[in-house]
Amino acid sequence: MADLLILTSRVDADVLPSLGLLSHRVRRVPAQPAALVGAPNADAILVDARTDLAAAKTLCKILQTTGAGCPVLVVLTEGGLTAVNAEWGVDDVLLESAGPAEIDARLRLAIGRQSQGDGESQLIKASGVVIDEASYSAKVNGRTLDLTFKEFELLRFLATHPSRVFTREQLLSEVWGYDYFGGTRTVDVHVRRLRAKLGDMDALIGTVRNVGYRFTLHEDGALPSAQNVDA
Repeated sequence: MADLLILTSRVDADVLPSLGLLSHRVRRVPAQPAALVGAPNADAILVDARTDLAAAKTLCKILQTTGAGCPVLVVLTEGGLTAVNAEWGVDDVLLESAGPAEIDARLRLAIGRQSQGDGESQLIKASGVVIDEASYSAKVNGRTLDLTFKEFELLRFLATHPSRVFTREQLLSEVWGYDYFGGTRTVDVHVRRLRAKLGDMDALIGTVRNVGYRFTLHEDGALPSAQNVDA
């Protein structure tokens, strides 16, 4: 559970509706530089940029200049994503429509990076796959994979539990979160897409018939043995 500070011009409204489904402690203060003087300490700061991008950018740059002391994330509408660049000085972005699992993951990673020191990345390495949690990127045998957020989370979760078999229901709970109401077929769809992007290393995601999926370990430089990949 983290202490979160939300800077918003609408202190009585939900900036991130799904945040209410998590157990984090949340405080809201006006999105004004003067409000930062007496603002409480926080593990992460969320800046509401949904309605006024220019004011939000100015506030983020002030936080960067003065030293926020914690990660700064900016909350945007999908249309606002095109306006964000390195000048904002933020650690991550969140869409206002993000679900609890995504919000929690991004907060966890941002806070974790802060506690470990700026610039340090947590790398997961297994069977030729290198996953950088700090940059949400993954490579297989040196080739960068173009993954969606859920594909990345699925690969990350499986790679951090190599050889362990997970049912579709378990993967839904761990990757999509308890708030997801779709069927387990979405797991099969994402596995197929992930395998397609892995190319000749697609057998890294193995199928255990009538059970689920697992990440297959193999010796460096060797291709995984053939797997039954029928979903």
